[in-house]
Amino acid sequence: MPSIFHRLRGMKSPHFPYYLSRQVCGTMRLKLIHLFLQPLWGSQTLSRPFRYISTRLLSPQKTFADFEAIHQGKQAIPEYFNFASDVLDMWSQMEKAGKKSPNPAFWWVSGQGEEVKWNYEELGIQSKKAANVLSRVCNLRPGDRLLVILPRIPEWWLVSVACMRTGVVIIPGISQLTIRDIQYRLQASGAKAIITNDSLAPHVDTISADCPSLRTKVLVSSSSRLGWLNFRELCRVAPEEHNCVKTRSQDPLVIYFTSGTTSSPKMLEHTQVSYGLGFATCARKWTDLSDSDIFWNTSDTGWVKAAWTFYSTWIRGACLFIHQLPKADINVILNTLCQMPITTFCCVPTMFQILVQHDLTRYKFKSLRHCVTGGETLNPDVRKKWKSQTGLELHEGYGQSETALICANQKGMKIKSGSMGKAFPPYDVQIVDDEGNILPPGKEGNIGIRIKPKPPLCLFTGYVDNAEKTASCKRGDFYITGDCAHMDEDGYFWFKGRADDVINSASYRIGPFEVESALSEHPAVVESAVVSSPDPIRGEVVKAFIVLNPDFINQDPGELTRDLQEHVKRLTAPYKYPRKVEFVQELPKTVSGKIQRSKLRKKEWKN
Repeated sequence: MPSIFHRLRGMKSPHFPYYLSRQVCGTMRLKLIHLFLQPLWGSQTLSRPFRYISTRLLSPQKTFADFEAIHQGKQAIPEYFNFASDVLDMWSQMEKAGKKSPNPAFWWVSGQGEEVKWNYEELGIQSKKAANVLSRVCNLRPGDRLLVILPRIPEWWLVSVACMRTGVVIIPGISQLTIRDIQYRLQASGAKAIITNDSLAPHVDTISADCPSLRTKVLVSSSSRLGWLNFRELCRVAPEEHNCVKTRSQDPLVIYFTSGTTSSPKMLEHTQVSYGLGFATCARKWTDLSDSDIFWNTSDTGWVKAAWTFYSTWIRGACLFIHQLPKADINVILNTLCQMPITTFCCVPTMFQILVQHDLTRYKFKSLRHCVTGGETLNPDVRKKWKSQTGLELHEGYGQSETALICANQKGMKIKSGSMGKAFPPYDVQIVDDEGNILPPGKEGNIGIRIKPKPPLCLFTGYVDNAEKTASCKRGDFYITGDCAHMDEDGYFWFKGRADDVINSASYRIGPFEVESALSEHPAVVESAVVSSPDPIRGEVVKAFIVLNPDFINQDPGELTRDLQEHVKRLTAPYKYPRKVEFVQELPKTVSGKIQRSKLRKKEWKN
């Protein structure tokens, strides 16, 4: 029979989790789990040495001022930093000492009566239990990568903090990922473990044999599955004590996959400080948070805005509010704002555009005082309607996965409707030409961030294992965002569009390559070109120009369009499917045979 430790790792021999989940139930099962895990829980000896860090009791005002000063380059970046121990545990100590408002740290509701509410001490305890599961049961070590695909449930935030405590690099993924998407991410990242739920676990089982680095599969569920460790059961019996790894400021913290134009998604990496301290100024000047605020951002857990939200919320000692919100239900959003004491609210401009179509004067938002938005361009008419019906301003911000917040309409500043606002600290933002030369006010060009003589703290380290892609983003003294804009005489930035072919549809960034690749596998498609097309609600949507195989030319266009759309939904994340399809005899190409998407895009936006 395999050893206890071998069975606990569960991936070479699934008998231990299978035995516990199928043959024993309830209290007895938990007792057996605890019994088998006791040698691991009780041991502080691990296969590689850890560096530990202790929590210090500091004044939150002094600490936050230091964090903001580091963020803005006014103080040196410390050699060591860990958001869990330096920020969350500090607030827990202040809370116990009565030096912080009684506001919770985390408040989650399901919409069906379930509720989870933790103060900072309870968040600390629960995340330490989760950290023990990652390090002692899953055997993950600092620098190991963990793919996490979960909906808006409390475990996503627990795992996020547990990764900080253990030095494990988290890779968030959206719940809409398909088998192909998951396989690509596991293979490209070399992730040693995955945490997901019942809906995606069968997909992982289908492709796990083709992912040699994957050794541990963890299920967040009230049920069990052969070959998987059960996260909830393990957390129930895990110890509450955990020594936080002493991470260096430049150690990796998180990896996101970002859409590309000519190849599969790229991995971009942020460090312990670029995200851990990268939102300090944002928390005060844009989201305008204090330790008495309750902040709700409707973003999906797989998007960077979910991380942006909890870093900016918790660095100020505020409360992060989460509604499970399985789908974007406008009535649920409006009723939640009326019923819950939410003070600060964020969602994408598309959502605000839908919200203002309702008579908002009929709703009395209980505590709402400040609203922010980003991810796509805000229509000036939406801002006007929201303000006239609610009395609240919409503060637009602009940023990227690679950068954190770049420009914003800060709290208290004059807002020019249609503008993204001014450059946000610590960035020196300029409009530059293709060689990196600064352009005069009013001249359209590339949005550039000055990176010399040294890059700002909150800029990503680069694209993992892709030095060529990283280098291509730099021109002269500037990092080039890939977006075009102009700056007026007062320093306000006005967005014009993408410089490349990436499509931004309702804040979903979609690379044409993935859609074209999926379409190429349909027998009706000889070749295709995917571009953005204007849409009154989403801003822009995916449109596919398709050259048909002669055998399909006489098929009903409407029926064939629907078939192609469903085909793409099956092969890649459903939000990427082409909402518009046009069948053409040929595609515009250069003399070397390269498809000229720019011509098709210009045609779409001129109509």
